Amino acid sequence: MELVPNVHAVKLLSCTGYLITEERLTLIDAGLPGSRRPLERYLRRIGRRFDELERIVCTHGHLDHIGGVRELAAGGAGVLIHPDDAAGLAVTFREAVRARALGPLLHYFTPHPGQTMPITHGDTIPVLGGLTVVHTPGHTPGSVCLWAPKHRILFTGDVLQVIRRRLTYASSIFSHDYAAARQAVSRLAQLDPEVIALAHYQPWTVDCRATLDRLAQAAG
Repeated sequence: MELVPNVHAVKLLSCTGYLITEERLTLIDAGLPGSRRPLERYLRRIGRRFDELERIVCTHGHLDHIGGVRELAAGGAGVLIHPDDAAGLAVTFREAVRARALGPLLHYFTPHPGQTMPITHGDTIPVLGGLTVVHTPGHTPGSVCLWAPKHRILFTGDVLQVIRRRLTYASSIFSHDYAAARQAVSRLAQLDPEVIALAHYQPWTVDCRATLDRLAQAAG
């Protein structure tokens, strides 16, 4: 599905990847292992090729978002991820158990994406007229959102979800630090999106700015 010109929502295994179709291709999130096949099908449908994929931007280091990275990057695409999640994915089993928290265990059971390039808060990725990295830690230490001001699209990974038809905070169960995940929404409330592109739900287009303001205020 094409959200706006050159931005496509592609159903990968377990999450929606967002494909940016400029001269070269950029993919936001990579789904579970096995996601190469649905991506290739979609590319054929729109007349593009897999070898045009230049970069994969990972919103965070959970299996359903980066499990497919190695197979999707096999053609030479660069993999971009926040260094806090790249480091977390190197956790050993002993370290994960010693932490006595779900977050490190989730990182332990997520395959490492291999060689990556760091993205940090304020970085600009050269697509869509400038795609700005917004570090929103909490769901994972290195969770990021991606803001395209020219098109007023905000890609949020799992920083936001929809429950009972209401946009709300990340999952309290799967977040490494739920309080921080709630607080991180304050950075998003400074933006003015027309479309919030979610990883597991339909894009949100209703009163985006007011909804983000409400969530930021309620986070305390």
